[in-house]
Amino acid sequence: MSEILWVLLTGVASGALNAIGGGGTFVALPALVAFGLPPVVANAVSRVALVPGAVASAWVYRRELAPVGGVSTKALTAISMVGGGVGAGLLLVLPASSFDAAAPWLLASATLILAFGRRLPQALSGLLGRPVSMSSRAVLIGQFFLAVYGGYFGGAVGITMLALWSIGLGLDAAASNPMRVAQLAAVFLSAAVLFLFASDILGAPLVLAAMLVGAVAGGWAGAHLARRLSAALLRAIILAIAVVMTGMYFWRG
Repeated sequence: MSEILWVLLTGVASGALNAIGGGGTFVALPALVAFGLPPVVANAVSRVALVPGAVASAWVYRRELAPVGGVSTKALTAISMVGGGVGAGLLLVLPASSFDAAAPWLLASATLILAFGRRLPQALSGLLGRPVSMSSRAVLIGQFFLAVYGGYFGGAVGITMLALWSIGLGLDAAASNPMRVAQLAAVFLSAAVLFLFASDILGAPLVLAAMLVGAVAGGWAGAHLARRLSAALLRAIILAIAVVMTGMYFWRG
C-alpha cells in the first residue's frame, strides 16, 4: 500500500507539473521504473495515466485557447493527435535508445529558446532584414514532429512546443500555456488509445489506477493555480522547470 500511495503522489506531482509548466513525464517515468515496471511499459503507463490529468487541465483552460499563428485550434489539435498516434506506434516497434540519446540536447535547445526566445525574433529580423514568422504550414509540420516525439517519449514535449511558438511566432510562454496544455492532452490521448490495445499496461492495473487518479487531481489543481499566477511568475516557473529537467536528463545520461 505504501508503494501504491507513492505512485498516487507521483501522479499528483506529474499532473500538476504538466498543467503549470510541463515536465510531468520526468517525474512519472522514473517512479514507475523504480516500482519495477520495464522502461517501455512504464513509458506507456505514464502516458495513459497522464491523459485524464491533461484533459482536466485543458478543460480548466477551455475559454483561454487561442489560435497559434494562423492555425486554428481544431487544426492544431488534429495534427497533434495524428502525430501522437504515430509516435506511440514507433515506441512499440523501435528501441527507446534513439530518442533517449537525443532528448537531452532537444531539451537544452528548447530551454535556451525559452530563455531568450522573446529577443530572438527581433534579432533574426535584424539579421535577415525582414520579420521572422512561421507560415501556417510550417507550424503544422513542426507540431506534427513534436507530437511524434510526444507520443514516443513525451518528456517536456510541452516545453518544446512553447519554444517553437516563441522562436517562430514570437508568442509569449505564459500566454501560450493554455494551448500547450490542450495540445499535450491531444498528443497523450491518441497515444493512450494505441497503448491500451497494443501494450502490456493492463498487467499493472493498481499502478495505472493510482497514477491516473493522482494525475487528475494534480492536473485540475495545477491548472487552477497556474491561472492565478502572474504572467512573469508563470514564465519564470516554466523556464525553471525546463532548466531543472534538462539538467536531470543530462545527469541521468
